[in-house]
Amino acid sequence: MSNPVIPKTMSANIDGDFVMFLTGMRINRWWRIDRWLPVLRAMPRMLAELEAQPELGMLGYHGWPARTPIILQYWRSLDHLMSYARNRDAEHLPAWRDFNRRIAASDAVGIWHETYCVTGGKYETIYHNMPAFGLGKVGELVETRDRRRSAADRLKVAAERAAAQTSGDITPPEAGARNVGGASENQQRDAAA
Repeated sequence: MSNPVIPKTMSANIDGDFVMFLTGMRINRWWRIDRWLPVLRAMPRMLAELEAQPELGMLGYHGWPARTPIILQYWRSLDHLMSYARNRDAEHLPAWRDFNRRIAASDAVGIWHETYCVTGGKYETIYHNMPAFGLGKVGELVETRDRRRSAADRLKVAAERAAAQTSGDITPPEAGARNVGGASENQQRDAAA
């Protein structure tokens, strides 16, 4: 699927609270391929499973390969993330148990994660001359206009939007912003289901 550069300054909207989950590994001993390769191979299986089953709650992800590969995931809620982590029938729990049984005692590979619970209206984003990326790829990408010129402005608009959603007001407070890419991939997928 093509993800063209948008030659404008954009910002992202997402309804409600969400979770940012950063996870990765670090290869400490390159020559111990028997230790780090199983860890490296586990993540693509999990991501494929999560993409195939959007009801599990992952909204999308980005990955960066390196000696310390990093995956940034967006989740609908902490409950979704924790439920997936504990699901005996999913890819994660068997991989985690295998890591603890066979690899954790070795210093050949390290693993890490960080979880951030983001309250609706308590975030801001900006993307200039970028393809749909990050929160803009999993939420709604909108062009910045007068009410979204600065980080402070974007935070104010996000807070107003969250307050309107909480009160049941369906009119977004940012008149003049527009969704450049149409519905997000997740919105399109949900509509098709």
